[in-house]
Amino acid sequence: QVQLVESAGGLVQAGGSLSLSCAASGSISGTNTMGWYRQAPGKQREFVASITNGGGRNYADSVKGRFTISRDNAKNTVYLQMNSLKPEDTAIYYCKLFRLDRAYWGQGTQVTVSS
Repeated sequence: QVQLVESAGGLVQAGGSLSLSCAASGSISGTNTMGWYRQAPGKQREFVASITNGGGRNYADSVKGRFTISRDNAKNTVYLQMNSLKPEDTAIYYCKLFRLDRAYWGQGTQVTVSS
């Protein structure tokens, strides 16, 4: 069993910054990929960024240069630093862990960017 607990999101003005974290616990030893997805109202959930436990990173084009994903393997925690936020970044952000062909999701945290 894997549990993912995300930090609280928040409300920020456009151009501001916000950081999210997600701590994983349970059966997560070995190779895994952790990442962030988001879902805006009326839209499908979309990929934001991911990072392997070896440090390989991927980003959605919409967040490249603004968001940075990192992880602390000792703490089984992944972070998302979001800078230069835009109103279109408003969404529920979900943490995801992918391991042994299974995906686990956090409960989601709201990020709202006001214009």
